Amino acid sequence: METSSPFERRSGILLHPSSLPSARSQGDLGDTAHRFVDFLAEAGQTVWQVLPLGPTHDGGSPYQCLSVHAGNPRLISRERLVEMGWLPEDLLRADPSSEAAVYGDDGLWAQALHGFNAHADEAARTAYAQFCTAQRDWLEDYALFVALRAEHHHSAWTDWPASLRDRDIAALVAAHQQHQAVIERVCFEQFVFYHQWAELRQHANSRGILLFGDMPIFVAHDSVDVWVDRHLFKLDERGQPTVVAGVPPDYFSATGQRWGNPHYRWDAMAQSGYRWWIRRIESHLAMLDLIRIDHFRGFEAFWEIPAASPDAIGGYWVDGPREALFDALRARFGELPFVAEDLGVITPEVYALRDRYALPGMRILQFAFDGAADNPYLPHNYSRAAVVYTGTHDNDTTVGWYQSLDEGARQHVEEYLGYPREAMPWSLIRAALSSVAEMAIIPMQDALALGAAHRMNVPGTTSPSNWRWRFDWHQVPSDLAPRLQRMTHLYGR
Repeated sequence: METSSPFERRSGILLHPSSLPSARSQGDLGDTAHRFVDFLAEAGQTVWQVLPLGPTHDGGSPYQCLSVHAGNPRLISRERLVEMGWLPEDLLRADPSSEAAVYGDDGLWAQALHGFNAHADEAARTAYAQFCTAQRDWLEDYALFVALRAEHHHSAWTDWPASLRDRDIAALVAAHQQHQAVIERVCFEQFVFYHQWAELRQHANSRGILLFGDMPIFVAHDSVDVWVDRHLFKLDERGQPTVVAGVPPDYFSATGQRWGNPHYRWDAMAQSGYRWWIRRIESHLAMLDLIRIDHFRGFEAFWEIPAASPDAIGGYWVDGPREALFDALRARFGELPFVAEDLGVITPEVYALRDRYALPGMRILQFAFDGAADNPYLPHNYSRAAVVYTGTHDNDTTVGWYQSLDEGARQHVEEYLGYPREAMPWSLIRAALSSVAEMAIIPMQDALALGAAHRMNVPGTTSPSNWRWRFDWHQVPSDLAPRLQRMTHLYGR
């Protein structure tokens, strides 16, 4: 079955691959991912939304990655490497629970690369060589960055010796020679990730399912992207940010949010015709059919906070690139398969920028019931150019959210929904699917009717449970796929 335009009436499930069932610490791109695609098809769904796919820092947040181009090696299926004959079966019992185990001299990738060199056929060797050539503009820098982080005990690049921090040519050449074995392993790891993801995407598209990814507007300070292209970021002579990203104080926080990501030098971006952004989008579209742009409002104007400020109170608004960036992207890609994350307090200028490029915005049903009838998250206020969610990865599950409401708030929700017979979360799922929004996305936790203990993330916290939720196939009722399929058909998705 061929996929069609993403901008038509459809529905899907939000689930990061790390949340797939697995005997190890997280899910991967192997058989369970392909089985999940089959489940989506049986359920009548045509979208699988995932979180950012890059290699994470120790905290595990997919929104703080080491590279905007690389894939997370922890998502690679070891079983598929065994099937290829590149990994001995006894290593399936080992759990590379730390980065050192993945990249170490005696680790998984040393074994896998040895198996590849010993057993790969000519087609695989050719594919590997072609991958390294095609991705050379980011791959070699990323591999060296990983090797140097390992050498320096995973400290930030700003804490490395000045010659490496500042990318002295002689120091880089010497480091490349010193770490050649690690660099080769990291390049091979990325080849395997891209290969397994391509297989998964092909399977999904063949069943009529689009892969919908997520792209944060900002990048992590401790990333290869900032290390390599310091001139594109607002940094001092030691590589430290002079200003950082966040949002101003609002109803939810008296001090705002200080995220800490470095800000772009948009003037420098413009001088190259936004080449850095074009290359970033190219990498994403090589893996995805549709992209959610996180914090879209930052392209119109962004909150700039002095780096020395402990919170966001001392920040100020600065104009973003606005139409100049999106005109450059449209000139390169044509129709932009983007969804704009436009949550929070958004100005008319941000909506105008979004609408100029016909980008759907987002509507969250859990936000709909704490105001008057003009609340933009209530379904009767939707336009078709929207993606509706019961909740997102940053929200409580719908069951958890509903149980946390007081009796008056619950009564308001029930009255709006017409006093449904269906228990939560199904009445809210029905509201999403029946709305006029062209796309409806249901978190897997809501499809499984799970409570607050199954929340994916609590923003602004470093809870050890963040990003670690997984489901099990035993939690999937036998009637879930047909139930979703019937509702999807009923509402023309």
